[in-house]
Amino acid sequence: MSRKLFLALAGMVAFLMVPAFAADDKKDDKKEIKLEGTMVCGKCKLSETDKCSNVVQVKDGDKTVSYYLKDDGAKASYHGDCCKKDAKVKVTGGTVTEKDGKKWLEGAKVEVVKEEKK
Repeated sequence: MSRKLFLALAGMVAFLMVPAFAADDKKDDKKEIKLEGTMVCGKCKLSETDKCSNVVQVKDGDKTVSYYLKDDGAKASYHGDCCKKDAKVKVTGGTVTEKDGKKWLEGAKVEVVKEEKK
């Protein structure tokens, strides 16, 4: 009887560990990144969002990759630099996730690059 009890407990432990390993795999989907690109408004420039939002576009070869920022949208301090016009930015320290075919950037520091006047 003790052998059956041992096998039952071992099976339960193995069963409970599978979700723990699966959760660790999902953490690997998030990658901390550094980007340099152009920030545009998701509503005014791209017509992809209902409200003003911030989207960083980065050239990757021949295509442009858009990163939608999870931030304060129009209330973000840098939004005025990109609404109705484009702004060069450096983005650091955030994590990227993908949902519904879009890349979302969260927790990033955004620095607007001021262009030098000649």
